[in-house]
Amino acid sequence: MTTPTVSFEFFPPQSLEASFRLWDTVQVLAPLQPRFVSVTYGAGGTTRDLTREAVATLHKSSGLPVAAHLTCVNATRSETLAIAQDFAAAGVTDIVALRGDPPKGADGFVPHPDGFESSVDLIAGLREAGNFNIRVGAYPDTHPEAKDAQADVTYLKRKFDAGASEALTQFFFEADTFFRFRDACEKAGIDKPVTPGILPIENWKGAARFAQRCGTHIPSWVVDAFEKAERDGREDLLATAICTELCSDLIDGGVDTLHFYTLNRPELTRDVCHALGVTPKINLKNVA
Repeated sequence: MTTPTVSFEFFPPQSLEASFRLWDTVQVLAPLQPRFVSVTYGAGGTTRDLTREAVATLHKSSGLPVAAHLTCVNATRSETLAIAQDFAAAGVTDIVALRGDPPKGADGFVPHPDGFESSVDLIAGLREAGNFNIRVGAYPDTHPEAKDAQADVTYLKRKFDAGASEALTQFFFEADTFFRFRDACEKAGIDKPVTPGILPIENWKGAARFAQRCGTHIPSWVVDAFEKAERDGREDLLATAICTELCSDLIDGGVDTLHFYTLNRPELTRDVCHALGVTPKINLKNVA
């Protein structure tokens, strides 16, 4: 089996305890030499300053390539581009450009009167503003706001046409879901990388709620397996097995790059990576 290259997503800490947790996560996963790590933006832009601080600190202290998430929510065009330039000034020119989730309690996304209207608009603005490497989101399962699956593919092509270099998908439970999406992207003329997003399931009930919110289909066999595992106290074993098998199926189908949503809980991600052959590089030159 081919050993994949990997990347990891973190979220910015909102307390002192969470700051230690993020740093522990980085320490656990950094030896796997990810091609980059990304830091998320909270719903409604609620962690904007925290994201900026976490990105700058990680870039300065971890030695890892860092990508910063940036959204259109609750900000003018000039404010959003100023944040991007702050990232660039800190040495971070990789951006994950997203429309973003609406603020809590809002019925849906409403653009700021002076802001970017969509992720496509944001990507175009970033491309014009500077030398950014822009990644975007993609949806193997139909996005809750999309008319159908083809609409997601069509919109992704617009993102690439606007200046994106790579897409990172929402998580999914079966490799065939990704393969169908990949085939549809190729048919639509998309020739840039579409990297599968992987969610190691640390908490089944939380993952199921998240899947329902973002339109990710949950196969009945996954529900049955976790219900049984909860009764038997074997959730961790099941989560590791399901995630490793999903990644192996993707690799067997030609995937060579994986993006892990860590939720700042690194142990399961590390174990899955080790099972796939992604292990710390050992330098033997000083061994006598």
